[in-house]
Amino acid sequence: MTTLTSSTTAPPRTAPVPAVAPAVGTPLADTATDPFVWGGTTLAEGHLSVTAPLGPRDEEILTPEALAFLAMLHDRFADDRTGLLLERQRRMRRIADGDDPDFHPATRPVRDDPSWRVAGAAGAPGLSDRRVEITGPTDPKMTINALNSGARCWLADAEDAQSPTWRNVVEGQLALHDAIRGTLTFTNPAGKRYALRSTDLTELPTIVFRPRGWHLFESHLAYTGPDGSTQPASGSLVDFGLYLFHNAAELIERGRGPYFYLPKLEGYREARLWNEVFEVAQDALRIPRGTIRATVLIETLPAAFEMEEILYELRDHCAGLNAGRWDYLFSIIKCFRKRGSSYVLPDRGQVTMAAPFMRAYTELLVATCHRRGAHAIGGMSAFVPDRRSPEVTERAVEQVWSDKTREAAAGFDGTWVAHPDLVEVARGAFDEVLGEREHQVDRLRDDVEVGQAELLDVASARRTGATVTAAGLRTNVSVGVRYIESWLRGTGAAAIDHLMEDAATAEISRSQVWQWVASGTTTEDGLPITRVRCEAVLRDVLRGLPRSSGDRFDDAVALFREVALGEEFPPFLTTGAYARYLAG
Repeated sequence: MTTLTSSTTAPPRTAPVPAVAPAVGTPLADTATDPFVWGGTTLAEGHLSVTAPLGPRDEEILTPEALAFLAMLHDRFADDRTGLLLERQRRMRRIADGDDPDFHPATRPVRDDPSWRVAGAAGAPGLSDRRVEITGPTDPKMTINALNSGARCWLADAEDAQSPTWRNVVEGQLALHDAIRGTLTFTNPAGKRYALRSTDLTELPTIVFRPRGWHLFESHLAYTGPDGSTQPASGSLVDFGLYLFHNAAELIERGRGPYFYLPKLEGYREARLWNEVFEVAQDALRIPRGTIRATVLIETLPAAFEMEEILYELRDHCAGLNAGRWDYLFSIIKCFRKRGSSYVLPDRGQVTMAAPFMRAYTELLVATCHRRGAHAIGGMSAFVPDRRSPEVTERAVEQVWSDKTREAAAGFDGTWVAHPDLVEVARGAFDEVLGEREHQVDRLRDDVEVGQAELLDVASARRTGATVTAAGLRTNVSVGVRYIESWLRGTGAAAIDHLMEDAATAEISRSQVWQWVASGTTTEDGLPITRVRCEAVLRDVLRGLPRSSGDRFDDAVALFREVALGEEFPPFLTTGAYARYLAG
């Protein structure tokens, strides 16, 4: 069998198997007083401690057994995670300094081997037909709305669409727990009651849960390792571990399975780590290996060159890849932020999927997926309807129809929408291509030939006439500040100017401003974009915003100034913001 090799990669580690095999879902502890021992076998050497106040139902999620399971995952993978994050930083510096990413010669045997396939949707009920997936955070109201939407799948988002306040993290897990069991209800302050349209999970969209990326921490859970050192827990392992521990058995019993979206991967070694996490977690919970299925978001430039290797590493657990277009644009800006004018993108609104470098990325994704038996899932159009404005709604429908028609024709097997009113539009576009078929994985796209040059042709976005404008600068400043203010108040998905903004689109806004300043970019009027000019725009934007006693605009402006106008470029705006404003 073909294998991936690396001189710096440690051999895979295996899970500690309990002395007595329990049934799926059997508690991992003999007693609540000794949660780290089960069946005479030590499950975890370290431990996790909750460092935040508990809400009325938090102990249903943060049980001693669940914390023991999280501790075990941290024992085994915390150091590997840290090493991969350090490698990310080194790679990013190399690219920023002029080292272009490319397809790895060392892993060419994997790409050239025609024999292997991923698990795909086989044996994963609810994942064969993914023609429309709705995305959204996991608060109770949004959970109910998504599951009542009529979409095929729901991306239950604990990452870009969710501000990671402690309440959001725990209450999101509670909402998922109750929804899977058919008991979730919600009543808003005005007395309106929301309930699931069915308690039969197979009659609702298939839940695909997205945990936080490898780079994010959960500071309200402290992991103390075997050596006595203490650090914040991994947001990825916390989100994944709690969801799997509490819901895997229930999902299987109800005709579904534990399915995940994996965000922000930057290469196959990070996919390998997730695969090892899956194996260890399934063994510990007595779930057959391969029960977990993951769809990987290809939303970083380095990962675009390792799609095939990522599929290979996750092959027994892999369902497909997704074209995470907004984070992909952010990654391109981040990678080339200091590389000069030829790498400067025009206004965000002018960078369409028809740009040659974006078309190359999506066509390579479809071809790669279908060659290996994986689903290719399209990205999210940011346009959202407004039920109070027929004109806005008509424009949103037109834009979404055009976008989804293009994706279906290109070979994608499904796509994302961010609003229930757009489910039928997207479904119609895919129905015209798929008909009664569940997908088009058999369409191999042998016509696609994409290499390094096509993926790195960032300048192609401006060759077609797209420009950097004064209006685009103002939009980036305005959207960036307003989104950050929403995020600080605990709302991670916000409709701003009739577009759905999340952490990914906010990252584009602030990183474009940073790159324009650093590159000496001029707008269409010939004026340079300088920090002084941006400060003037920032002040003017703030003056025009509606203020209230509870708003966070002053904090948002300070944070935007730091991540968009500072001398150094923070890799993510959310990491510093979390540490400063949410971790306490």
